Amino acid sequence: MRLAHGDARFRVDYDAEAPGRPLVLTIGAVDLRDLPSLLSRVRRLLDLDADPVAIDGALESDPRLAASIAATPGIRMPGAVDPQELLVRAMIGQQITVAAARTALIQLSASGSECLVPADGLHRLFPTATQIAETGFELLRGPQRRIDSVRGAAAAMSSGELDFGYGDDLPGLEAKLLPLAGVGPWTVGYVAMRVIGAPDVFLANDAAVRNGIRSLATAAAGAAPVPQTPLSPDFRELSPWRSYATMHLWRAAAAAPSAARTRPVRTPSPIPKKATS
Repeated sequence: MRLAHGDARFRVDYDAEAPGRPLVLTIGAVDLRDLPSLLSRVRRLLDLDADPVAIDGALESDPRLAASIAATPGIRMPGAVDPQELLVRAMIGQQITVAAARTALIQLSASGSECLVPADGLHRLFPTATQIAETGFELLRGPQRRIDSVRGAAAAMSSGELDFGYGDDLPGLEAKLLPLAGVGPWTVGYVAMRVIGAPDVFLANDAAVRNGIRSLATAAAGAAPVPQTPLSPDFRELSPWRSYATMHLWRAAAAAPSAARTRPVRTPSPIPKKATS
């Protein structure tokens, strides 16, 4: 990862057999002036400030999620160590399959810089917004409008016209990101979950969310009592923890038969007319 005073490298190990199942952080390289920033970003990445007991207590009240909570308690919401990188990844992956997004991002990484302290198999930094705007976009394949959208967002971040990060709230992110070509409500919601840890995002039009709902409904058929009052399709009863409900729905979708997983897991974000005029 790239920090204010240089490159940094870390790894986190998880021992499922150890008492208390601790996470062990090993810092391979960092300028000591950047240590507080690194620790803060690792905490965000692993959602270490969440209270999974309280969150699970709220989620398990929904019969659609009760079995998933019991099977996999304590699910947290992954964060991001670089907001700008996360936005680029979201824009590239939102209209294609996970496998295709992975291929595109591997190609794009070739425009990044070599690490100053390569080790542990890590030797290249994700390209900066400037690198993507200037040359990196040439490595992308697919519809020209999508490539132009990624380049446009990178140029806005590079120039400082688009400045967002950990200190934003959801309305602020919407105001900053929605005017971008190729960015729609799904993109904003996903970035809000990953960058600012927004706990109450529900991506209703996400294909994997819909698949997860169907998968859990099939698994729970006949196993749980029918609620006396209809449950809302957007899980509003679970507010303010719907982002964590989304984690369970995505997990259920991933565990579904492989035929369902080959479909794109993200729905396209509308591209404003100004991008096609």
